[in-house]
Amino acid sequence: MQTIGKPRVFSGIQPSGGLHLGNYLGAIRNWVRNQDKYDNIFCIVDLHTITVAQDPAALRENTLDLAAVYLASGIKREQAMFVQSHIPAHAELAWILECFIPMGWLERMTQFKEKSGRERERSSTGLFAYPALMAADILLYDTNFVPVGEDQRQHIELTRDIGQRMNQRFGELFVLPEAMIQAAGARIMGLDDPEKKMSKSLAADATGHAIFMLDSPDVIRKKVARAQTDAQPEVRFPAGPGVTNLLEIYRTIQDKDWATVEKEFAGKSYSVLKTAVADTVIETLTPIQERYRQIRSDDGALMQQLRGAAERLTPIANTTLYRVQEAVGLR
Repeated sequence: MQTIGKPRVFSGIQPSGGLHLGNYLGAIRNWVRNQDKYDNIFCIVDLHTITVAQDPAALRENTLDLAAVYLASGIKREQAMFVQSHIPAHAELAWILECFIPMGWLERMTQFKEKSGRERERSSTGLFAYPALMAADILLYDTNFVPVGEDQRQHIELTRDIGQRMNQRFGELFVLPEAMIQAAGARIMGLDDPEKKMSKSLAADATGHAIFMLDSPDVIRKKVARAQTDAQPEVRFPAGPGVTNLLEIYRTIQDKDWATVEKEFAGKSYSVLKTAVADTVIETLTPIQERYRQIRSDDGALMQQLRGAAERLTPIANTTLYRVQEAVGLR
């Protein structure tokens, strides 16, 4: 049941490789800070991950890694954190929704166009129908807010469209969610290409693209040292995208405003800026890494926690699923 007086927030991240600094500053840290304000559901969306080819052993390992990083970052153990595939209602509701979603709605989704690229005809139908599963994830729990980056807003708008379509046809089946966009730190860019958002997929092809949450201090310093800067010999304003990205990382971690950061680094060499950025990143990630290692030392207990959360949430998900099944004639 939803916590009385608290709006429900549904959050999800794919276990498709290591989490990077952009994931932490743009999402996880905000979840940790706001977790007592909301009735939270934290979902490890493994079903979304298999829309593209995965190594099964790596997927299982990445799922536990992601759960451990969540907890190490400060998500409380009593929070509802679970693995998507542990609750069958996600896949069941997704299929029902797919039967009512016009193909044109899915064809307009920019993420499918970007991920399929020139191989659209060879892409999985799962990748094409990905937004339907995402909508099911959210709608199952009478979600009020979904924290996403600006690039994911389209998915929330589609979820609302799907919910409205079903509600108009069958009555009030779903709560319509709203996107919760975080401004500061929402778009941490790649160190090697500050015109592109820091991402796991780009990091797979470029070792200097992303700082991963489990990177060692030496690796972090090397990556930051190689980060793109401007043509000028020192920090000047207005700064170019590379310097702006480094400053954004620094100010977001330090919770400083732009005026303070500009005053702190104006006229300083890039080495001074990069040292400060590396120091603050290492200081932030080191305690998380230490807690992560402690949590991963007992995978049995970690899996038990994930299973327990799924058991607690299953009745909530099934209540929505049964309501929809009855409305469309399946019960």
